[in-house]
Amino acid sequence: MNEIDPAHRFSPEAVRKFDGPADGDKPGGMNDVARQVASQYRRDTMSPIMVSGVLRMVEFGVLFASGLCVYFYYVGFFNYLAWQYPLTIAAASFLAVVLLDVSDCYQVVSLMRPIANFGRILLVWAGTFALMALTAFAMKMSEDYSRLLFGTWFVVAFVCLFGLRLVMSKLIRRWARDGSMERRAVIVGGGKAAEVLIRSVEKQPYNDIRICGIFDDRSDKRSPAIVAGYPKLGTISELIEFARIARIDMLIVSLPLTAESRVLQLLKKLWVLPVDIRLSAHSNALQFRPRAYSYIGSVPMLDIFDKPINDWDSVAKRAFDIIFSVIGIVVFSPVMLATAIAIKLDSKGPVLFKQKRHGFNNEVIEVYKFRSMYTDRSDPTAKQTVTKNDPRVTRVGRIIRKTSIDELPQFFNSLFGSLSLIGPRPHAIAAQSHNLLYNEVVDGYFARHKVKPGVTGWAQINGWRGEMDTNEKIRMRTEYDLYYIENWSLLFDLRILFLTPIRLLNTENAY
Repeated sequence: MNEIDPAHRFSPEAVRKFDGPADGDKPGGMNDVARQVASQYRRDTMSPIMVSGVLRMVEFGVLFASGLCVYFYYVGFFNYLAWQYPLTIAAASFLAVVLLDVSDCYQVVSLMRPIANFGRILLVWAGTFALMALTAFAMKMSEDYSRLLFGTWFVVAFVCLFGLRLVMSKLIRRWARDGSMERRAVIVGGGKAAEVLIRSVEKQPYNDIRICGIFDDRSDKRSPAIVAGYPKLGTISELIEFARIARIDMLIVSLPLTAESRVLQLLKKLWVLPVDIRLSAHSNALQFRPRAYSYIGSVPMLDIFDKPINDWDSVAKRAFDIIFSVIGIVVFSPVMLATAIAIKLDSKGPVLFKQKRHGFNNEVIEVYKFRSMYTDRSDPTAKQTVTKNDPRVTRVGRIIRKTSIDELPQFFNSLFGSLSLIGPRPHAIAAQSHNLLYNEVVDGYFARHKVKPGVTGWAQINGWRGEMDTNEKIRMRTEYDLYYIENWSLLFDLRILFLTPIRLLNTENAY
């Protein structure tokens, strides 16, 4: 059998276009047991990637600071080779962190077993000094530096480094015990395949995976209520609701790759969730190249979907939001003040209008806007779309809606974290088109909520803003939003941010 490219086979487009119904797709909420389990996992956890990333920076700081202290002790405060010594110490510290990374010393398994990795850490530190000495010799600079100073730094820094590793080992073990640092996984599909998968994962030493339960559409005859000690919490449809409540990191599908139709049925439902989706490959007859797999310990997984804007990307995007939101508030504060006064003078009622909308992972958030309608005619649910010459809109409201000034208070939403500056625009919870909710019009609509919604977005600068009076407009906006999610980068965000004022000059669809 020919090899199959998993990235192509289960692309978002393939999943969205698959029309086969899933067995057991029935309405209804979660059962009480599933809801209780979900409530136990509401709290966010620390990502192992983030922890190891922060440790890299801390260890660089420890190595650099210890080197400077030794330099100050022997030489004084920048009395000799005032910039050469600090630069050399910084370069050696950076090189050590890189070599520790290359030698897998920042993997969770290594961090939990510092004594077992004592030799490797010592070898890396010694290798750093060997490379530093070789460089100094090649550049004919070795005579300028003190051997005693660097010998002392070698000992002091290694003691500090290894001491920090011992402390981190205790902290990571404690975080693993209390659930503060773990990857939460749900098994999709029950029966014997799920049991074999769970046993394989549990056999991995120092495993950071916590299995929260099993979801399967099949009846108890084909899929027992308890598998390897874990309960079957419900159907695949109920898993969607479960993942809206619990902070789940990963869905592991325990079905063979050869069951393509069934796998696609599951993915058609599950891809809207902001989680990593993996297909268990430990029992598949098809064999791919090693680079096609990711691993939980030694258990191979095929990566189907990754959670978008995760770990350090989310840190960068949050920093982007804070910086540019503050700039926006400062720059537009005169406009916002003038708008508030105009609204007050024009009609009775509050200056700001709060509307409940869908946020990240379908959470309900309150979005701020300048009030543009008469208070007694406002429509917080947005069931009735605002149309051209809508009598509910005030005189000032027509101007601020046309120019999008009514959206300026959302800079504060972005600053406080309920919105991002750039992302899919959030729609009101009850927003409708021809008496149909948006998610009833567009299959996979809720995939827009895999990231935090934005004040502006890719769809808006491409003309898909304003009244959503046709199903085609909703579909096109969703397509542009999904393109943004699948192709996100900070440069993409900057492009959208700087194009937004230009594209807002086109007010054709803004009423």
